[in-house]
Amino acid sequence: MNPCPCGYWGDPKKACVCNPAQISRYQRKISGPIVDRVDLWIEVPRLAHATLAPGKRDMNARKQFDEFTTQIASARAHQAKRFADNTHTTLNAEMSVRDIDRMIKLSDKVTTCLNDSAKRLDLSPRAYHRIIKLARTIADLEESRYVEESHIMEALQYRPKRLFA
Repeated sequence: MNPCPCGYWGDPKKACVCNPAQISRYQRKISGPIVDRVDLWIEVPRLAHATLAPGKRDMNARKQFDEFTTQIASARAHQAKRFADNTHTTLNAEMSVRDIDRMIKLSDKVTTCLNDSAKRLDLSPRAYHRIIKLARTIADLEESRYVEESHIMEALQYRPKRLFA
């Protein structure tokens, strides 16, 4: 979504023309329960027009894309193996709370990190469980057998930062 009605709040090249009340009203249009249902909130910066032209994408970007594709395929394979005996779940994102309790064992240190962060950020129960599922996916992408503190912290980084400011 845009950060404000005009779309330029926080843009380094173009000034926002919205007043604070308009920005607040615009951002309140998306409710907390909806925010909780979105796992990844990522700000996408302005791209230089030259990079959008056909044939101008560099080989490094293509190589990175290929590496990401391989990493994602590997993570999906880990999930397929994890859920082989589960008829209703094939991906981490589909796990129920019961599945989380059964399939994701967090160490005391990781649980403390998660609980402290959830309290500080005032996470809803839905957001709390989504953080665990996203952290498990991040661990799968890193081919880590266990969810570590770093995975929880990375998952928390994808929560909205400026929304409702």
